[in-house]
Amino acid sequence: MSFAKALSPAIREIRILCCQTGLASAGTRQFISSTYPILKKHNPDLPILIREAKGTPARVFARYERGVEKHVEVDNLSSSDVASKVAQLLNVS
Repeated sequence: MSFAKALSPAIREIRILCCQTGLASAGTRQFISSTYPILKKHNPDLPILIREAKGTPARVFARYERGVEKHVEVDNLSSSDVASKVAQLLNVS
């Protein structure tokens, strides 16, 4: 979770999509509850959107400057695996 403190200013928005009850999104929900407060504390002006909808596959999107968007699929992953995928998405070691 060290990536939470070192986000690039090129990142304009982070969106996390998941199902609020599905087992496939359990790791993502755990990631949100453990990481969101840290991310927001260290990046108070960065929009971090969490969208929960029944049956939605877990995914994380990052929007960069000039409208460039990238995403990773995090369905059926543990919280730590979600964290490493998000770190890769945000280009942080």
